[in-house]
Amino acid sequence: MDEDLQQYLEQVRLEHEERIFFLKHHLGAEVHWFFSQGSEALKQGLILPACTSFIIGIESSLRVTMAQIEKPAPVEELDPTRILSNRLLVAARVAGLPVNKLAFPEETDFIQKLESVKPNIRNVEIVRVRHNLCHGNILEYINKDLGEDNYFFTPECCLKLAMQLLIVSKAWVEELGKFRQAMQHT
Repeated sequence: MDEDLQQYLEQVRLEHEERIFFLKHHLGAEVHWFFSQGSEALKQGLILPACTSFIIGIESSLRVTMAQIEKPAPVEELDPTRILSNRLLVAARVAGLPVNKLAFPEETDFIQKLESVKPNIRNVEIVRVRHNLCHGNILEYINKDLGEDNYFFTPECCLKLAMQLLIVSKAWVEELGKFRQAMQHT
């Protein structure tokens, strides 16, 4: 085979692997499409939809898996009060889910935050980001580099966050897939 064709085929293979990454971990359609769509949105430069899709994928995967652990049957309804929170993550951790994979790359105090209690609760980063971003609080992402009179926000201000969420999502999905496979065989 000629070298150009080999390079082309390798590029196609890599793109295919990337496209199906979130689909091949057996999380179910009610979960994996959030991650897949987040990845596709990021590739298209749709940074805010990518961020929210990854967050919703994480939240959905936790809620669905916990519901299946509590009642081993097809999930037909999720408890609307059980949202992504430290409390849900603690319950998931007790159930054996690999919640440590939800720590952001530089979040070395994930477990300490998770174990914090009232009145000094400190949300883990994925929970803090979920609460802020999903409620429209983007103030921490406003670019202030140009001086006080030139603050601005564009979706690109959240690009670092989107990349962190992609990294966290991939690690989470991979480990959650293993957990769910083991759960089916017990």
